[in-house]
Amino acid sequence: MDNSIYAQLNLFRLIAAEGSITAAARRLGITTPSASAALKQLEGKIGVPLCTRTTRAIHLTEAGEQLLARTADALLTLHQAVDEARRAGGEPAGCVRITLARFAYQLVLRPVFAGFCRRYPQVCLEISLNDGTIDLVSSGFDLGIRFGNALEEGVIARPLYPALREGLYADTAYLQQYGTPATPADLLHHRLIGYRFITANHLYPLTLRENGQDITVALPMALVCNDIEVMNDAVRAGLGLGRIFEPIRDRQGDRDAFIPVLGPYWRPYPPIYLYYRQQTQKARRVQVLIDYLLGQGG
Repeated sequence: MDNSIYAQLNLFRLIAAEGSITAAARRLGITTPSASAALKQLEGKIGVPLCTRTTRAIHLTEAGEQLLARTADALLTLHQAVDEARRAGGEPAGCVRITLARFAYQLVLRPVFAGFCRRYPQVCLEISLNDGTIDLVSSGFDLGIRFGNALEEGVIARPLYPALREGLYADTAYLQQYGTPATPADLLHHRLIGYRFITANHLYPLTLRENGQDITVALPMALVCNDIEVMNDAVRAGLGLGRIFEPIRDRQGDRDAFIPVLGPYWRPYPPIYLYYRQQTQKARRVQVLIDYLLGQGG
């Protein structure tokens, strides 16, 4: 095996994670033509195409999928070996990629990430907000933060934030116009601020808890968004009823403007967890972030 194969395999892993040769080249600090040439060299050594290219995206062939799966652990081990060798130099260094949903960023990471960056200036955080479910290995992430009931198999999960409820809120002007519902049945003539999951391309239904059972209530949409800040702004504007996690509402500077609606029927959610693969934890740059997050409490 020639001495360029590691760099080419690492580039291939990044292309698979990013879905783009240009994005992978940007992360490595090389030009797109150089990355494209390295990929062609790797395909030449292996003897089969690893990717199919279109004007919009790049996709792995069956051979590419197999190569990615069979080299992921080996590449991770090599990265860890390099990272451990750096320990003699003192401070941990390198990039740590973390994926989390928007609500998790607001509750867990937003209050502490600047402090971490100041404490470990040689560690570069790459923060990716995505409400969909992300596979750590295939996407090239070191850590993830998600609800405990949405974790993939084969990962270590550590609790970061306790169980919480999804609240339903409106502003005073809206309630004066439409009335304050006392039961889910009273929602018949109300309007909902909808939320769309972009990755799955579906609208998030309004789910409440009645007599220990989840119930779905269909309401006309006043507005559809895919961001919790837009949801907050739409509630402030009196456009409709908005779903906001209770602790996120409590952190708003104008939280008293968000009037709770149907509190006894709010849906509970499980705790929020930090998750990662056991091998990933061995990298010092990753371990210091794990320790920092766990040390902050909920």
